[in-house]
Amino acid sequence: MEDAARARELRDTIARLDHAYYVLDRPLVPDAEYDRLFRELQALEERDPALRTADSPTQRVGGGVRADLRPAPHAVPMLSLNNAMDDTDTAAFDTRVRGAVSGETDVAYCCELKFDGLAVGLRYRDGVLELGATRGDGFVGEDVTANLRTIRSIPLRLFGTVPPLLEVRGEVLMFKREFERLNAAQRARGEKEFANPRNAAAGSLRQLDARVTAQRGLHFFAYGVAETAGDASPSASQSEMLDWLQTLGFPVCEHRARVRGLDGLRDCYARVEAMRDALPYEIDGVVFKVDAFSAQQRIGSLARAPRWAVARKFPPREAVTRLRDIVVQVGRTGALTPVARLDPVEVGGVTVTNATLHNEDEIRRKEIRIGDLVAVRRAGDVIPEVVAVVGDHPPDAREFVMPRTCPVCGSAVVRGEEEAVARCSGGLVCPAQRKQALLHFAGRRALDIDGLGERLVEQLVDTGLVQRPSDLFRLGVQDLTGLERMGGKSAANLLAQIERARDTTLERFLYALGIRNVGEATARDLARHFRSIAQTAEVGGRALMRDIENAGEEDLMRVPEVGPIVARSIRQFFAEPHNREELKNLLNAMGEIAAPETTMTAALPLLGKTFVLTGTLPHWTRDEAAERIAAAGGKVSGSVSRKTAYVVAGDDAGSKLARARELGVTVLDEAGLRNLLG
Repeated sequence: MEDAARARELRDTIARLDHAYYVLDRPLVPDAEYDRLFRELQALEERDPALRTADSPTQRVGGGVRADLRPAPHAVPMLSLNNAMDDTDTAAFDTRVRGAVSGETDVAYCCELKFDGLAVGLRYRDGVLELGATRGDGFVGEDVTANLRTIRSIPLRLFGTVPPLLEVRGEVLMFKREFERLNAAQRARGEKEFANPRNAAAGSLRQLDARVTAQRGLHFFAYGVAETAGDASPSASQSEMLDWLQTLGFPVCEHRARVRGLDGLRDCYARVEAMRDALPYEIDGVVFKVDAFSAQQRIGSLARAPRWAVARKFPPREAVTRLRDIVVQVGRTGALTPVARLDPVEVGGVTVTNATLHNEDEIRRKEIRIGDLVAVRRAGDVIPEVVAVVGDHPPDAREFVMPRTCPVCGSAVVRGEEEAVARCSGGLVCPAQRKQALLHFAGRRALDIDGLGERLVEQLVDTGLVQRPSDLFRLGVQDLTGLERMGGKSAANLLAQIERARDTTLERFLYALGIRNVGEATARDLARHFRSIAQTAEVGGRALMRDIENAGEEDLMRVPEVGPIVARSIRQFFAEPHNREELKNLLNAMGEIAAPETTMTAALPLLGKTFVLTGTLPHWTRDEAAERIAAAGGKVSGSVSRKTAYVVAGDDAGSKLARARELGVTVLDEAGLRNLLG
């Protein structure tokens, strides 16, 4: 394409993007993509100045004014900043500055954070806020005074002695926590979420109803003075001026530094980049300003930006690329996560080819299709994610459909009515879930196989010695002694623990199976219920296990505290042939599976009573106390309510004890609990 045609295309594209970003508050592309297009246009115009037209975006500060907001002309234009994209650009900036100040070898700079927010000007007359305006096109902004008055960090009246007229420049931004809260509220109302905190701040500040702005939790940082009348600022430099603004009552960011020379700029940039993710708000770079005002005046400004300042940008965290396919990964808990396969693109200094799509609902909400151009974001060490579709769907774009069977083991994929995540029902036998299933099976509240920890499970699975829980009972000394840090004595100890675990109770065995939505309490309720309806008093745990395995959903819902979701989870688990096969293997390997004691009310003195444990008991741990309460028919809850029968309090009991007294719940010590248990 000829340069003239390309320049024209770029001008049209950037104008459309500017209108969407500044006027409609709806960014169409990531900032990095906008910067790339802008730099391309700048390069064309520098190579051939005849291409630089009066309406070129490079000749304006940027932005636009909404027709429904009152215009506010700026007495001093609100200029933009030129960008330094890498260390070479930073060095070139320092060279230009040293040349303009006649050979100073170690120029002093003021370094400030480059906030990702909305620039505003605040005009004070006799110390009282008179007008607040957005940047707009740099020459005329929008009057948003009423909205700015709702921002608590903006002083309505200044402290101390101030000039009769003072205009302060700064940034309105939204903190990360407020952004998350706002988007959560948008989701709850079924409304469109904001793309990023900057977009949210701009949309909030430019509301026609100031009451909406007041609810958004915006913040303000001052970073400059545009105009003064009467007594001038008692400052000779940018650093001194920021300190002075603080004395007047303005919030000024604490993360600023005065440095010297190029090495100082580099060190400051590295420090800020390292702490970026820990900040409570978004930044996208560091602003370098020549500190002395006298030097700034000598260096001067261009039409759209000062020559004495530059914004050293971080590597872009967003980029645009093509989504080529969507595959599904199975996590160790069985969760199915759709993953985007992308054309390689550099994001945040790393080449990205895969990005998470979170879940099926997110794909539908963002209207993502295979073949789309998409914006990809990467922040720090966070897994890259697809943020949004860029432009229209291509004609050959395809919709994604979540598979009905697990791509790893072929088990049915299930999804609860209230859940966003689809899961593999393979449980015990799904290779993707093996390690987690084994750790759960051997856990203290399940079969309690002491010594079978995470590192050992990793080795057992990775070497192929154990693929499912029943394989544990076939291990021998020779199998184990070949593993790392596993000598003969350690192997013998582990095998003794596995042998001991062959004898257990029905409720522990049920819990160890890892059935979704079946925790310790539900496993205990199932065991007791099926024991209570058994036809014979001599029924054993194995027979009860077969009854539970074959029970229908209606039978399961007769168990106290078991509703349709839990009943469906149990049926889905036992409907899988491989789960039934593994259950058979386990029952053959186990020793005694003890059935619960008879569920006569006389034998369960705490039946139907809810307990809360708090503090440290003198002789029992909380787990031991909870087991005794459960064995007597009671339930243990984590919070105190009006339905709580007793709170058992030990030493250092906290808020739960206070809540019990507030509600009039009976409080027991350990001795009182022992009396109840008989």
